[in-house]
Amino acid sequence: MGLTSTTVLLVAVVCAATLFVGTVWLWPRLARRGWRAVGGRVGLLLGTQLMLFASVGLAANQAFGFYASWADLFGRETDQGVVVDHTGGSGGPLEVLGTRRVDGPGGGRPQQGGQIQKVALTGRTSHIATPAYVYLPPEYFQPQYRTRVFPAAVVLTGYPGTAEALFEKLHYPRTARDLAKDGRTQPMILVMMRPTVAPPRDTECVDVPGGPQTETFFAKDLPEAMRAHYRVGRTPAGWGVIGDSTGGYCALKLALHHPGTYAAGVGLSAYYKAPLDPTTGDLFRGDVKLRNEADLRWFVTHRPAADTSLLVTTSKVGESNYKATLKFIDEVKATGKTRISSIVLDSGGHNFNTWRREIPAALQWLSGRLG
Repeated sequence: MGLTSTTVLLVAVVCAATLFVGTVWLWPRLARRGWRAVGGRVGLLLGTQLMLFASVGLAANQAFGFYASWADLFGRETDQGVVVDHTGGSGGPLEVLGTRRVDGPGGGRPQQGGQIQKVALTGRTSHIATPAYVYLPPEYFQPQYRTRVFPAAVVLTGYPGTAEALFEKLHYPRTARDLAKDGRTQPMILVMMRPTVAPPRDTECVDVPGGPQTETFFAKDLPEAMRAHYRVGRTPAGWGVIGDSTGGYCALKLALHHPGTYAAGVGLSAYYKAPLDPTTGDLFRGDVKLRNEADLRWFVTHRPAADTSLLVTTSKVGESNYKATLKFIDEVKATGKTRISSIVLDSGGHNFNTWRREIPAALQWLSGRLG
């Protein structure tokens, strides 16, 4: 049974409830001073608390998609590692592995509901290999649009996150399809994936000296692979990037560092400086320039202004990035060239529910800035 299985969650809940009832039922018999009675009380209390903790943890993981499997949880996930192509083989940079329907009416027919394709991406320059999910809108399959080039948006999760959460929990494809159907956005292709392309390490979209070249993958390899396989834009005007938390930081960073690739970036509950902690390791290896440029507030005040558009989101109550976001907005406005917009909720949090409230408006904003 997988980590995200409903059966696992139900078993944990049943065990917790059984232990609770058992504790209440057996407590009078264990109300003695002997070591067996004391040990029984300790065992029941500890077992009940552990199962309650497991139940809450499993429920939270299902709701927020932190870990996709037991191996991912315990840091033993190896299927999505970094591949170095020493032979320079002839395989393409993108391979379609399978398809799945989009939730909602007409989801079973691509011409009506669009389609999600699972793909394997291989970076020609970074040599990073990683999976992703590509949402193709219904128009992509309709005869009257057979020569149309579509704008594309890279959609990034937080860390650790799972790419599946982007369509199972945050409903990006369904939201994009419904907005386009109502005429509020143009049809867009979405490239949905984790920013963690070298799991379990959190590389914060940095070109780590002697390590994964994550920024190069997103700035160069990913657009090239998509252009080789799909009808997507070949200029910055056709590309945007959006993400939450770590993905939001990466989105803003990519738009600022690479305006020649991305015309717009959206950071949902983003932070503005790459952290250094046990999940990241030493990202900069003593490179002061690299460290400074990974601090977005430093970047906008010390580097030439980027010709790109940014959208940041926060909440007055419930978000730790509120004050930093206001300062970042002021600093970007002072550049006189980089354009910035914001969504500020009265109350929210660093969670899926808040991001679901922001995604429709964010996609409309992004669509309006892509050609």
